[in-house]
Amino acid sequence: MRSKTVLMLILFILFVSGCSMKGTSKEPYHVVYSSEIITEQTENQNSNTYKIAIVPKVMNIPYFNAVEQGAMEAANDLQVEVIYQGPNIANSKQQIEVVDQLVRNENLDVLAISANDPEALLPSLKKAEKMGVKVITWDADTLPEGRSFFINMVQDETLGRHLMDTLAWNIDEKGKFAIMTGADTAANLNEWLYWIKQQHQEFYPDMQLVETVAANDDPQQAYIVAKELLAKYPDLDGIIGNSSVAPPAAAQAIKEEGKVGEVAIVGLSSPNPMNEYLKKDIVHVVTLWSPKKLGYLTVALSKQLAEGDFPYNNQEIGGVGKIRVDNDTVIMGEPIDFTKENVDQYDF
Repeated sequence: MRSKTVLMLILFILFVSGCSMKGTSKEPYHVVYSSEIITEQTENQNSNTYKIAIVPKVMNIPYFNAVEQGAMEAANDLQVEVIYQGPNIANSKQQIEVVDQLVRNENLDVLAISANDPEALLPSLKKAEKMGVKVITWDADTLPEGRSFFINMVQDETLGRHLMDTLAWNIDEKGKFAIMTGADTAANLNEWLYWIKQQHQEFYPDMQLVETVAANDDPQQAYIVAKELLAKYPDLDGIIGNSSVAPPAAAQAIKEEGKVGEVAIVGLSSPNPMNEYLKKDIVHVVTLWSPKKLGYLTVALSKQLAEGDFPYNNQEIGGVGKIRVDNDTVIMGEPIDFTKENVDQYDF
């Protein structure tokens, strides 16, 4: 009886010791809960990822496609979510619908827009701000009350005067010329037009501006406009393309009409659509900046704004370089001239 009691006591002590050892061992609990901790941390990280909407004037033209490439590259580098969405035509009504849908459905942190109309978009942008969305503009501005700041590619006066100069150099500072612009409500295009005309009036008295025509950033419409200008003014000496679809359309028109060497084409265009025209001397020079860098910069500054920080003068932006800040306007850099000698150095 006594031996049986001692045996029971020993077994009890071993059982208690075993339970005590299991309770003090951290490894089983670490294994059990580690996946849940990691999942929770991942969910917290995802919930802190900023969501940024980039809205161009119009989708599916080379210029804004290049902006999209830069924006998506920045999204990957900076670990933010970017939605790139715009209207199918450069139209403020359609753009308002895009903005309203994004604000309503996407729980945005920042909305960055290239505005088709500086005033028409204001109610939608102010509504977005009331819902806690921070708003900036890029490429084409709204009125200042509609956004926190504007990202401009280049200084407007510098660009407008330069475009006028490039045409003057190509036609010996004399003759008739026309201007093809995009949407006639776009603030950036109208600023450039103003400075083109100022430079013309101040420095080129022997040049005559015969007409300014809007093609609404539509390649096919720009081609039709170019054809009409050549027919209406058979003695036309040059065309300035004030939006990126205009120089390729005008170049194709003078090629088809046998006017190469008679009508000079200059203006704003990505290098890829102009590559063949430049190399064949149909066009001698076009001007732009890097739209890919513009897309990258827009996302970078959007993330910075979401974090509560504003851009500052001479700030170094990775993948872009130093920016300038003038009051509430960011200036990315200087214009680039593309010629047959350097066009292959660029790919956008």
